[in-house]
Amino acid sequence: MSNREDLPIFPLRTILFPDSKLPLRIFEPRYIDMVSRCMREDSEFGIILSRESTDPKMFETYDTGTLAKIIDWDQGEDGLLGITTIGTQKYRLKGLNKQEDGLNIGTIERIDREGDYKPTKEFTHLVELLQAILDDVNIYGDDEKNFESAAWISYRFAEILPLRIEDKQKCLEIDDPIIRLNFLEPLIKMIRESSQQ
Repeated sequence: MSNREDLPIFPLRTILFPDSKLPLRIFEPRYIDMVSRCMREDSEFGIILSRESTDPKMFETYDTGTLAKIIDWDQGEDGLLGITTIGTQKYRLKGLNKQEDGLNIGTIERIDREGDYKPTKEFTHLVELLQAILDDVNIYGDDEKNFESAAWISYRFAEILPLRIEDKQKCLEIDDPIIRLNFLEPLIKMIRESSQQ
């Protein structure tokens, strides 16, 4: 039995992580239609990182993205539709077709959410660092914070750190939260050391 499904795909030069919120401004007709349909049907769409290309006619994306659910919307003063999405789960893109209106429809396979493994003892300093950062920036309510979950912690670091977009994508592609924390740890150390100079 195939667990593949077809969903609208929104390629961006940004990355959505599971449980992250991403505000978007929508102005192209194909995406306004997509958003209307998703809101009407309470369905998701896929966000995926588009690759940089030197040839403007070439269009490529990475293979791993995150499904987005619309949790809020408003109309800006400029008349543009603003939506807030939340990442629900990762997916692998298996194929991409363009509709007549230009909307990309992807054939996807959902990737199971990672279990709520606790971060191991060697990552205690990272848990404390994230707690301090989130106390300062206040982007997550207390009911959303989950410092008991290595997956949640690793995604939050990948989301808020000033990493290269390729490193953020690598974090999304890693399917094990402990391996993701191991990948992030030297990057976090480097960022902290450069900020203290």
